[in-house]
Amino acid sequence: MRVRVLGVLGLLSVLLVLGLAYSILSAGSRSLTQDLEINRVASLNRFSQVAADAAAGNDWAGLQTAMNAYSTLYGEGVLVRAQDRTLVSGRLDPNRAVVKDALFNASLNLSLTKLAPLRPFGPNAMLVARSFGSANQVMGEVVLEVDAGTAQGKLRALWLGVLAAATVLEVALLFGAARVTRWVLRPIHRLNSAVVELEETGSMRRLPQDGPPELRELSRSLTTMAAAVQGSLDQQRQLIADTSHQLRNPVAALRLRVDLLQLQLKDSTDPATISAVTAELDRVEELLDGVLMLATAENRAFEGAARKAVGPAGGPDHGRANPYLAVQEELERASAAAGRNGTALALGRPPEADVYVDCNPFELAQMVGELLENAIKYAAGGHVQITVTTHADMVDIDVSDDGPGMSPEELALSTTRFWRSPGHRDIRGTGLGLTIVDTLAAANGGRLLLGTRDPHGLRATLVFPLVEPVDTQPVVEQRAPRARRDRSAQPVVEQRAPRARRDPGAR
Repeated sequence: MRVRVLGVLGLLSVLLVLGLAYSILSAGSRSLTQDLEINRVASLNRFSQVAADAAAGNDWAGLQTAMNAYSTLYGEGVLVRAQDRTLVSGRLDPNRAVVKDALFNASLNLSLTKLAPLRPFGPNAMLVARSFGSANQVMGEVVLEVDAGTAQGKLRALWLGVLAAATVLEVALLFGAARVTRWVLRPIHRLNSAVVELEETGSMRRLPQDGPPELRELSRSLTTMAAAVQGSLDQQRQLIADTSHQLRNPVAALRLRVDLLQLQLKDSTDPATISAVTAELDRVEELLDGVLMLATAENRAFEGAARKAVGPAGGPDHGRANPYLAVQEELERASAAAGRNGTALALGRPPEADVYVDCNPFELAQMVGELLENAIKYAAGGHVQITVTTHADMVDIDVSDDGPGMSPEELALSTTRFWRSPGHRDIRGTGLGLTIVDTLAAANGGRLLLGTRDPHGLRATLVFPLVEPVDTQPVVEQRAPRARRDRSAQPVVEQRAPRARRDPGAR
């Protein structure tokens, strides 16, 4: 915007300076032309009078002497033609076409006493002519050559001075326009950055009150609005977190009472009723866990966007993680659940060298665990393939299954909170799993890409920028100690009891 405004102001200033310079130069040219014209016409009239006296007294020698003295002094030629003779002084050639034309017009009593406007460059010789004699008889003609070289030199000096002054004036105008533009546009750029920051992070820094009065008022209004927006977002996040936490106690108490009731009614003839109540409690607990995890993920995404928009004071605070080791650990944890529903897990070959991503290790493990649990649930009895690959300074963590998959329309909606595929309503879930993964990936500077796997199935890919390991900064350990660091294509899975995990039910 600053370039466009400066371009317009620069064009206007150039037009202004050119118009002013043209006016000054035109006035200077007219003034010099007028002075030269008055001076030479006076000399022409004097020679006409002397020629008339010489014709009356037949004293042509005195006229010739005066003509020669004038040509010697001014370097300009003079030509006098009478009825019986022609007198010439200087380098004026009577046979030149322009001289003949001047004599012819003068013989018709048409005086040529108007000089063309002077130009800095070009011909410097001009002619003035008139007749002499009585009122009713033309006795002869006088032609005076005008040398405009001296006047042209003055005009060139004037041009140089005006051009130099115009250049200085244009530079001063452009400098002033740049300062004024910066003064006016600085608040506008600051407002634009604040709006972008507010859009990305939900908050913004307080804007300084400077610039034109209208922009100062706009800055105050925007600061007030941003404070209201930030307060509203904080209240929403706090409400979700408080609601999730506060509901845990009554839900836990209700589960305890249901468990006690189940012990008392263990010989009941209608055990399905108690099982239904327990299943609903499980669903409520999963939903509360999912909402709390989503609120935490959105808060992390908010913090990550704030660091990106405002700029952190220090370096990243979430550490570095080895994605292959995270995948190995999550495979070990998911092996029991996979064994129960007959799903085969396969881990691809590790990268040729250790790779690291700028991601919170706990959150990376959480994302991989969610994707694995999602694949095991919907590809029961099938195969799940996990690979870690690097390309073009990026790391891809790919989790693919040969389950039913989703249509392109369903893929577009899969990260929407609480959305579940109509074809998977019979599978228990909350519809928050992929939403949490997508939010956590964005919070750590990565992306979640969803697609289909040939011939059928779902492919979920986590993409993170590749970072170099830093020797001086220790790599943060993963969520649990590794039983082994086997780098083969198919890790040996340690048999252990499955951990209690929430079922995300993303589809």
